[in-house]
Amino acid sequence: MTMSSDIQAPQGKPPRGRWREFALLGGLFVLVVAGLASLAAATGWEETMAQLSKLTLAQVGLLLALSLVNYLFRAFRWHVFTRCLGVGTGLGQDIRHFLGGFAMSVTPGRVGELIRMRWIRRETGWSFERTAPLVLVDRASDLAAMALLLAAALALSGGMIRFAVPVTLLAFAGAVIVTRPALLSISANGFYRLTGLFPRLMARIRRAARSLRAFTGAGTLALATALGLVGWIAEGYAFWLLLTWLDAGVGFWLAVLIFVFATLAGGLTGAPGGLGGAEAAMVGLLMLEGVPFEVALAATAVIRVTTLWFAILIGLGIFPFAEAKSLKFKEAS
Repeated sequence: MTMSSDIQAPQGKPPRGRWREFALLGGLFVLVVAGLASLAAATGWEETMAQLSKLTLAQVGLLLALSLVNYLFRAFRWHVFTRCLGVGTGLGQDIRHFLGGFAMSVTPGRVGELIRMRWIRRETGWSFERTAPLVLVDRASDLAAMALLLAAALALSGGMIRFAVPVTLLAFAGAVIVTRPALLSISANGFYRLTGLFPRLMARIRRAARSLRAFTGAGTLALATALGLVGWIAEGYAFWLLLTWLDAGVGFWLAVLIFVFATLAGGLTGAPGGLGGAEAAMVGLLMLEGVPFEVALAATAVIRVTTLWFAILIGLGIFPFAEAKSLKFKEAS
């Protein structure tokens, strides 16, 4: 789907690109479920189901509520960024755009989330290139918050997951580069000169770098980082609660370390939504800490459903409403 185009499909019929994205979403969900089911079958369904049966509906509801805390804090951070850029959208619009974009979380490279830019264009007239810095600074803020959490968890958990250090440093480096316009421009220039690849993309990144100056104030960066920290700590706390309910015997900071590291490691694989990589990392790290396989598998399945797939479900619920609202804005302008 081309985000810079506003060509519409016939009324009542989703664009072909949209069908491909939803088909990809469904296919990935089936593959993940099949993979987890195969692992459960390999060790016996009884053990895995026994672990899952320990959870009550109230406990699952609490996990979902903690995930919602993460999404709402990050949505408010998105609103802070739109205000810094001067887009002119309101809080309600920004929350709608941010949460609706979750419907496309598992598109390759998460490029489907750029639907937010399309909605902003329809509602404000701002071009994709003018709003592209929002995506960059939002990603950088997540990297910064997660890197800080990894660093704190490494220091406080007492765990031996020392290979988390390179991932922490990479996350910090990415956050610093993206939030420093000069560094980002130099990086884009250097990449193009070394490889000769993606000239248009590198040119867009250089133009976006100039707009990043709107976000480089100390107050803005501190607030954005704080909002991201609260959001990701909420999900890390949910993971720790889940492990506690399953009698895994994992401390809070170690649970946070495993959750954040697995999330980042899954993203580094390049797979949509970190699918496959995040689950494998989570199960493997839990087992390294002495958690039985059936417990690690059950915990991984539940936390991924109550985080990633819950976000996608929220996005799918909001997506049609956000699309319709953006078209009304466009027609009224």
